[in-house]
Amino acid sequence: MPEPTARAWSLIDARDFSGAHPLLHPYLHWHDKELVLRGRTKVLAHLRQHPRPRPPDRVEVRDGQVYRWVRD
Repeated sequence: MPEPTARAWSLIDARDFSGAHPLLHPYLHWHDKELVLRGRTKVLAHLRQHPRPRPPDRVEVRDGQVYRWVRD
């Protein structure tokens, strides 16, 4: 996984959402199988209420932040 995705994944896996926040783009596109979310705030809110996601299959990084997180 390219940086900062590896760091973000590690923090999310540890449930450190405040640490992951600055690594995720404000307009984050999150696709986890059938689940599609848009926006860092919505993604983090979802993750706080659900089990840990699996690592992504593909990512896109923009401006040093994870912009697209896709798990097929």
